[in-house]
Amino acid sequence: MKRQVVGFWVAGAVAVMVSGGCASKEVVKSDEQLKPTVSAAQTAAAKPAAQQVTKPDSAKDKQIIPAGNQQATKNATSSASSAKTSGTESLKATLEKIYFDFDSTNLSEKSRTSLTKNAELLKKNPTAKITIEGNCDERGSEEYNLALGEKRAKAAAKYLTTLGVAEDRVATISYGKEKPADAGHDEAAWAKNRRDEFVLQ
Repeated sequence: MKRQVVGFWVAGAVAVMVSGGCASKEVVKSDEQLKPTVSAAQTAAAKPAAQQVTKPDSAKDKQIIPAGNQQATKNATSSASSAKTSGTESLKATLEKIYFDFDSTNLSEKSRTSLTKNAELLKKNPTAKITIEGNCDERGSEEYNLALGEKRAKAAAKYLTTLGVAEDRVATISYGKEKPADAGHDEAAWAKNRRDEFVLQ
């Protein structure tokens, strides 16, 4: 009986040792091995938004104008420039001259009609500025004709301002008898030379 108890106790001790030995054979993983595996996508998602660097997509972030559109832009710019030049040339060609009687600065009815047309054209072209050139025929002294030409130009300028054209858009100058429109020496030529011309600045 005593032997059986001792045998039972020895068997139990062996069993505990065996189980302890098995437990000691368990592989203990290091801290590095215990770290969970994280994918690159998870790492990127875990980064704060400020730290995530995204390379710009040149096709999206850069404004790319197709060659066809670039040509269209050039054509539009060219057309606008041509239209402006065409408008200027049209205005220059449309402004009417006015004429005066001998030794006079009075505006005739016909001159007033022409000035009214000129005023309307200038109102339609608000950026245009003009110089009114006063001229005379060859009779009289140079000094007298310069003064007379200035009076004729100023008479036209004053009338334009009464029709609504701003004063700062109108300048005057006198050429006296220096720039005849007709080089003749008769009344027909002189009538053409007693005039105001309207020149775009």
